[in-house]
Amino acid sequence: MVAAEDINNQKENKQQIKVQEYKIKVLENLKKTIITLIFWIFILTVFSFIFPDRFPVAVSMSLRYLKEMVMIFPAILVIMGLADRWVPSTLVEKYLGEQSSFKGKFLAVFLGTLPTGPMYIAFPIAAELLRKKASLSNVIIFLGVWASLKVPQLGIEIQFIGLKFSILRFIFTLTSIFIIGFLMEKIIINKE
Repeated sequence: MVAAEDINNQKENKQQIKVQEYKIKVLENLKKTIITLIFWIFILTVFSFIFPDRFPVAVSMSLRYLKEMVMIFPAILVIMGLADRWVPSTLVEKYLGEQSSFKGKFLAVFLGTLPTGPMYIAFPIAAELLRKKASLSNVIIFLGVWASLKVPQLGIEIQFIGLKFSILRFIFTLTSIFIIGFLMEKIIINKE
């Protein structure tokens, strides 16, 4: 009987600790959000005095962009939650982790070229990949390719600028992304 009560007490204590940690994390995030809002209000106030004629147009454009983010971002969070449950960490680590070699790099390229959409969609995906033990260089390659080498973009680029230019830009950009991924991984991991 006593052992069962001890186990229940330990479980309750662990749950209480988790709740406290969660509350602390929420308060820290709330504090960061408030500081960020104060910062942007200050910046906007300064800009309204420096550029009084352009300020209303800038605010209008910013509000449209914010509306777009608010419309898209919840769906991304739902997808991220589903991916968190459906895609095991072992799978990510196997194909995109430290031991994935060039196969992982090319998978990161493939994953980055497929989607269309703004970069702010890629950041939560990148964070999830890192959390599931993808290598830093593969995540950087994924982000770099997402930003600059999307398949739909290439089709439009070929149409307007030409095939030769597009192929050369693709090769040079991809090479640069690989180098940046390698260097950033070495620099960041050495600092840690």
